[in-house]
Amino acid sequence: MNIRIENLSPAVDLTRRQAVGPVRTQHPVWHHLLPPCNDACPAGEDIQGWLALAQAGRYEAAWRRLVADNPFPAIHGRVCYHPCETACNRGSLDSAVSVHAVERFLGDLAIEHGWAVSPAPATGKRVLIVGAGPCGLSAAWHLAQRGHAVEIREAGPVAGGMLHFGIPAYRLPRDVLNREIGRLETLGIRIVLNHKVGDVLVEKTAGGFDAVLLAIGAQTARHIDIPARDAAQVFDAVSLLRATGTGARPELGRRVIVYGGGNTAMDAARTARRLGAEEALIVYYRDREHLGALPFEAEEALEEGVRIRWLSSIKDVDGQSIRVEKMRLDDAGRPHPTGEYETLEADSLILALGQQTDTGFLRDVPGVEFAPDGTVIVGDDFQTGCAGLFAGGDMTPANRTVTTATGHGKRAARHIDAWLNGASFAPPPRHAIVGFDALHLPLYSDALQSAQPMLPVAARGGFDEVLGSLDERAARHEASRCLSCGNCYECDNCYAACPTGAIERLGPTRGYEVNLERCTGCAVCFEQCPCHAIDMAPEANATANPITEAAR
Repeated sequence: MNIRIENLSPAVDLTRRQAVGPVRTQHPVWHHLLPPCNDACPAGEDIQGWLALAQAGRYEAAWRRLVADNPFPAIHGRVCYHPCETACNRGSLDSAVSVHAVERFLGDLAIEHGWAVSPAPATGKRVLIVGAGPCGLSAAWHLAQRGHAVEIREAGPVAGGMLHFGIPAYRLPRDVLNREIGRLETLGIRIVLNHKVGDVLVEKTAGGFDAVLLAIGAQTARHIDIPARDAAQVFDAVSLLRATGTGARPELGRRVIVYGGGNTAMDAARTARRLGAEEALIVYYRDREHLGALPFEAEEALEEGVRIRWLSSIKDVDGQSIRVEKMRLDDAGRPHPTGEYETLEADSLILALGQQTDTGFLRDVPGVEFAPDGTVIVGDDFQTGCAGLFAGGDMTPANRTVTTATGHGKRAARHIDAWLNGASFAPPPRHAIVGFDALHLPLYSDALQSAQPMLPVAARGGFDEVLGSLDERAARHEASRCLSCGNCYECDNCYAACPTGAIERLGPTRGYEVNLERCTGCAVCFEQCPCHAIDMAPEANATANPITEAAR
């Protein structure tokens, strides 16, 4: 729970020289710092930039700024776990800016109005992407934006990968997913479905491709050995969600146990309830403090009647009887068996123990190396040891989220583009991150986060979307809560506070400059800048900078 700070008056630093004299020893300089939201975004979005445009009511411009980094705002506004909000400095005041809700608003508005981007002039280069999941789709978007011809070959019957087969429709409606993926076709991207790539080098040569990106994801369930005698129905969560995503309704029975504690386990249990299970129990070997799923995922599952049995591990299955052992955690949070057992009854058991990548088709490709967990090893440029063969997303060592995969696609595209042009891509230097303690906020708008409408629990019997969208008023309010950390937004505080009139306006969007003939170096402008866009720079030669009569 956030504790709102009542007194934001900055403390006076008595160790720093505040007075002025006949010689100026410092002067203000404007700079750009990195807001923590931008830093935390796995897709590398300019969150602060598009929030500022949304705040001004320039929604299409905000959307275009957004899709320059992430082509799927309506999708990510629904399924991203928004680490940007965890990092948001506003959370130290009242509550973080609801970035995901504004992103979703812009994405939905783009779908409603048919906003699109224009294709770039053709370069004559061709790129093959294997896999139509978030990494592959994102890379295709960014490569096409650079004029390259892109073809995606997907083994499944629809594009989207785990977006389609791993995320239930109550979190990501299929019309939203299909509309955002469909926008890729306006850039000339070709998506070939039901095409499983066997020999990637043969397909590269036969298709005349100049480079290949492997983005097949991790869609194979990880299994563990559980002794079973005449077992009840056993499903893996990935297959269950995949089947449900294609419209099937597996018969699970009245009582269902889900083994696991991640977000997929929560989705599997909630899906089981929607498929008719009267009881859905999650068995997890640790406690709530160490739960793998995000808190809001677990809370929504509990709201819908899912129960969680903490500190329990399944030992064996005999018919509909499932024997579980009680666990205990040591001081480091590691689980240990206790030798205490209990038997649970269930009609179905769903294993939600994670996913792994099927990379067997790459074992004979020269230069490709694998990590112990089977993922493909790539360099900083996302290239494998085989020249022109790149890989990204869940099939490489990384945090497995939709947004991370989308960010991989963008970054891989930049490196592929450079490689196709006989060059290398070097990311620009990153600015220093501005934390809450660096801000100067004697005044701020006390405005709490806008609440998104939610479908009542009693109405969640099907796969209708649970979480609703903000309306325009709420979305604009939410965007206005951004503190513009580290970057000037022309609030005029420095201009108004300067006692000698040394700060001069340059006009809208152009910022300010300091008239050094008038500046005394008193640092009042620095202290009045709410977002820390000003620092005081020491004079290179203090004796050469006397204070003029005009500034006295």
